[in-house]
Amino acid sequence: MNDTARHRRLARYGFAPDPFQVQAFDALDAGESVLVAAPTGSGKTVIAEYGLDMALEAGQRGFYTAPIKALSNQKYHDLCAFYGNDRVGLLTGDNAINVDAPLLVMTTEVLRNMIYARSSALDDLGVVVLDEVHFLQDEYRGPVWEEVIIHLEPEVRLVALSATVSNAEEIADWLTTVRGPTRAVVEGRRPVELRNLYAYGDKATAEVMLVETLVNGAPNQKVLRLESGDRDAQRGRGGRRGRSRIFPPSRLDIVDLLRDSDLLPAIYFIFSRNQCDESAAACYKAGIRLTSDAERDEIREIVDARVEGLSDDDLAALGFTLFAAQVESGVAAHHAGMVPTFKEIVEALFVRGLVKVVFATETLAVGINMPARAVVIDKMSKFTGEHHQTLKASEYTQLTGRAGRRGIDTLGHAVVVWNPYVPFDQVAAVALSRTFRLSSAFRTTYNMAVNLVRTHSPDETRHLLNLSLAQYQASKGVVEVQARITKRQKERDRLRSQAKSEFGDIDEYRRLFVKDPGERDRTEIEMSLMALRAGDVAWFDDNLGLVLSTSVRAKGVKVKVLFANRALRALTADELVRSVRTATRLPIDGTAVTGHKGQIVDQSDPRVLRELAHRLTRLKIDKPKSAPAVARTAHPCANDPDLKFKLNAAKSADRIDREIAQLESRVDKAAEVVSQRFDDVISLLERWEYVADWQLTERGALLSRVFHESDLLVAETIATKLLDGLDPTSLAALCSTFVYEHRSPEPAPEPNFPSTQLRSRFRQIVQLSARLQREESAAGLTPHRAPDAGYVDAVVKWAGGAELAELLDEDTTPGDFVRTMKQLIDLLRQVAQHAPDELTRSVADTAVDRVLRGVVLSASTMPIGGTS
Repeated sequence: MNDTARHRRLARYGFAPDPFQVQAFDALDAGESVLVAAPTGSGKTVIAEYGLDMALEAGQRGFYTAPIKALSNQKYHDLCAFYGNDRVGLLTGDNAINVDAPLLVMTTEVLRNMIYARSSALDDLGVVVLDEVHFLQDEYRGPVWEEVIIHLEPEVRLVALSATVSNAEEIADWLTTVRGPTRAVVEGRRPVELRNLYAYGDKATAEVMLVETLVNGAPNQKVLRLESGDRDAQRGRGGRRGRSRIFPPSRLDIVDLLRDSDLLPAIYFIFSRNQCDESAAACYKAGIRLTSDAERDEIREIVDARVEGLSDDDLAALGFTLFAAQVESGVAAHHAGMVPTFKEIVEALFVRGLVKVVFATETLAVGINMPARAVVIDKMSKFTGEHHQTLKASEYTQLTGRAGRRGIDTLGHAVVVWNPYVPFDQVAAVALSRTFRLSSAFRTTYNMAVNLVRTHSPDETRHLLNLSLAQYQASKGVVEVQARITKRQKERDRLRSQAKSEFGDIDEYRRLFVKDPGERDRTEIEMSLMALRAGDVAWFDDNLGLVLSTSVRAKGVKVKVLFANRALRALTADELVRSVRTATRLPIDGTAVTGHKGQIVDQSDPRVLRELAHRLTRLKIDKPKSAPAVARTAHPCANDPDLKFKLNAAKSADRIDREIAQLESRVDKAAEVVSQRFDDVISLLERWEYVADWQLTERGALLSRVFHESDLLVAETIATKLLDGLDPTSLAALCSTFVYEHRSPEPAPEPNFPSTQLRSRFRQIVQLSARLQREESAAGLTPHRAPDAGYVDAVVKWAGGAELAELLDEDTTPGDFVRTMKQLIDLLRQVAQHAPDELTRSVADTAVDRVLRGVVLSASTMPIGGTS
């Protein structure tokens, strides 16, 4: 490596690189890819820029991918400031800026789509930065990351940036398998040391206490004793029920505590949008003012510039007056229910140090660079949609990663607020944990499947699927299972050795005990019944009976038998396990019994049956031994004095054999766990006529260009012309059924359709969806999400020119509205590009224009400047 080149690349930073950064530089200079796992704010970006520099110096392009548009926008501004606007472009679903620039920022989905489209933009690509690569484990986005990693040309080097994960070496080994030499660079130390704190109210002093969570690396014993005593008091030990000493501090109390302790600016994480809004409003109404006059003037100037594209009516609908007043006072909310413009304002003001407290949901912890002096976690549990769950160590690390500003703070502070549902010892355990294993969420989607069919042979496809991280991790698990198989085989062999008998073959002896109904010979039983005559006394399986009559029917022989308990039964071969064995005879003919006076008596006479049964019981006939029983007695192993021990050993060995068979079955299934799902997907696509003989049909070609979570349903809807013949507003409304999802726990209201045509089209889509879901379930695939007409009315009104205020209600937040409309626009653009019908494509273009206006347009436009 040329030291001059490295010196030139690093000279602009003005600081010496950390050892882990040097390790990454060495790997890149050696022609390797790198996986960098390090805490937030530790300097991973420097490594990314080093890789981009190498691409530029080699006359190649460099791509920077991020999981979300907001992070892509921020990174675009950062790189523009670093490299200059003319050398950096942006390509997301919303924006296309300078797309031929040598450095291009994009979402990971955009890069995946470029790969499948075989875009010429990839021809001179040298380096790809995959930021937030731990998104591999995201259920929805994760597969996209693996598609990119697997399908990129091997000469393209990766700079994969991840949060701290405990299996970085495993991920790097996988990347090496897939792409060539990849070095894992792991930095466990935070750039700013983290101080874990615990806040609780003490009724004894009426104060809010802020104490260390960990003392000498262990849970704070003082808090443990206090909480333990509090629980004892609540249970009323030793007499009357006591009063609790601990109380949960209010959020206003915590803000005051942070201000008094010089711990601002702070991010206050609350896992509820409404409570974020309520907390920011409560601070403002309580008179909390955290800004100076000069800061308020600066805030007003920034806010006014950012909202310039919104009308007064839209601002009123968005509650702008209260929002502006709150940020001017230094407090704000930040969550997905806010419009992007407001969120971007909060981000810009916080990074500048103008907003001091942000009440935010956990989405703020993903990607956006907003470091703070302190992070507060309102509760250590969150609702998953079904139940409350304690935060995982990885989630705690992600949230607290924002605590501590490099170059400003000597310590970052993570404050957990007491609540009665998560005991302090659990809080301390999470703070101590460093385990965060990255696992694959890879699965075959319909779009992925048809694109693989389009671009690769069956063997190539299977090879590519076996390169996935999911397969790699499954196969690695196979090694562990295989080791257990080897261990159990040794134990089985030891038992087999113990079971050997010097008297004979123990397995042959054991087979004499086997009773297998499957080996029952019906023909032999039938023949034994045919040999019977009235008056025969015979063993019918384990019961002695007297034959009263026999008859031959079309289905075989039927024998009427009287048993000693006076039971009278008609038996066929189907009701017996083994052949009948005759023991003796009683004086009887086929129709009557000769009484003691020589008279012929009807055998149906109860007195006669009693007499015959009595005679049967007086017969002294030993039950005959079965052939196997005779054989067992005669077998030489029967004389072995240790026979019982050896039989038990052999039985245990058999049990281990069954266990080994189960383990080997797991190995077989894991060997092609990804390929099996792919085969299931292909089989379904063949039934739906998207694939035939490893070729795409017209439908399949359409599906290869549809990128949506319900891709097959969308493609089928287009292919069956259910989107044709509609006006722009109706088309937008119908397409909204694929992007909207009712999330409220309350039942969804009955959808309102403006026309019978639209209602009919939706019903046909629902029928398609139900049929597809049935087939998915039958194939063992996860059924797609059903269409939802809950936004049809809102889309019709918005596309018809309605004001925003008419559409917002308790269940429709501005942020949700904008996000749904942007997803709708993305789908409409796909229809406009790929629908077979030319008129439908034109109508879809018009529909985009009708939806892309006002607050939706503002949210789809690049913000002025960055957040720094």
